[in-house]
Amino acid sequence: MSYDVLVIGGGPAGLSAAINIRARGKSALVVTNSIEENPLWKSERVENYLGLPGVTGAELLTVMQKHAEDDGVEFLTGKALSASFMMDEWYVSVGSDVQEAKAVVLAAGVARGKKFPGEAEFLGRGVSYCATCDGMLYRGKPVAVLGYSKAARHEAEFLQGIGCEAHYFDRPRDCVISGEEKVEQVVCGGETVKVAGVFILRPAMAPTDLFPGLGIENGYVQVDRRMATGLPGVFAAGDCTGGPLQVSKATGEGLIAGQSAAAYVDALARKQ
Repeated sequence: MSYDVLVIGGGPAGLSAAINIRARGKSALVVTNSIEENPLWKSERVENYLGLPGVTGAELLTVMQKHAEDDGVEFLTGKALSASFMMDEWYVSVGSDVQEAKAVVLAAGVARGKKFPGEAEFLGRGVSYCATCDGMLYRGKPVAVLGYSKAARHEAEFLQGIGCEAHYFDRPRDCVISGEEKVEQVVCGGETVKVAGVFILRPAMAPTDLFPGLGIENGYVQVDRRMATGLPGVFAAGDCTGGPLQVSKATGEGLIAGQSAAAYVDALARKQ
């Protein structure tokens, strides 16, 4: 299905963007992890959100998501893995499916964790970010799963279920991936495992992995006053654009990004 705007991230910035997209009569799909995996969910008290002092992060996210749902925002649980732009349309792969939209709001927060040695070099040659997408390629073979989210264990179980010999590493910090032409082994925390593939399952992709050519400064996405990036139809909001990493900033930027994305869709319609 095609949407007017695809929002990547279901935190305050993404939900604010989605609500404002719907307020302008546009369709919006939010691609997000489960609400419990958002870092804000674990906050016991949010003291500086105007009008709601002392609210918990879980309470705040819950009412924000309900607001979006009541406004007709659609949700898809999953992780955006790649994006391509053709003929004024963005095509974003989420797991094994592809979602289509005229504009994108990037609001996935800060991608935590640097790439491991060998990760970029062996991408597509044994390194994957999606077990359900590529798992069948390794049926009957040993694989390593480097898990950084609640869903990661389920993906490891999926691999085991289709006949892979899955070695699970829970949130490893120091890993090295090596081989000749393709992945042959992984070393994590001093443990060496001979494998044919490595599945690295982080909660979110780095912005530049999703959108090559995206402007980055000091690790944050560069945007203008409209929250527009340098890519056509791509806007960004929230923690991914830099500090302060606060809910108020995220919702404000989400509002602007949502309005800007809706205006971009309107401009496209006038051109056609």
